[in-house]
Amino acid sequence: MALASLALLLTLAGYAALCALSPFARCRKCQGSGLRPSRGRSLKPCRRCRGHRYRLRIGRRLLNTGRDIHHTGTRPNPQRSEGENTPWH
Repeated sequence: MALASLALLLTLAGYAALCALSPFARCRKCQGSGLRPSRGRSLKPCRRCRGHRYRLRIGRRLLNTGRDIHHTGTRPNPQRSEGENTPWH
């Protein structure tokens, strides 16, 4: 049980490190070419990656969302004047 927990923790830590160091991965739909075949022989830009060939990893997307939620939820410290010593001002 403890070994399985440790393995899961190490896997998640490794994926978090991967998302931090390399936030983008090749698009799975177009295999990183940026183009998808359409009817006939013409090629169109991939809809998933919009022709950029890379996509944002799911873990990085979660990291960015959590950071944005934390940023919007925290209030800046108000500027206190010298005469105010009470914590509720």
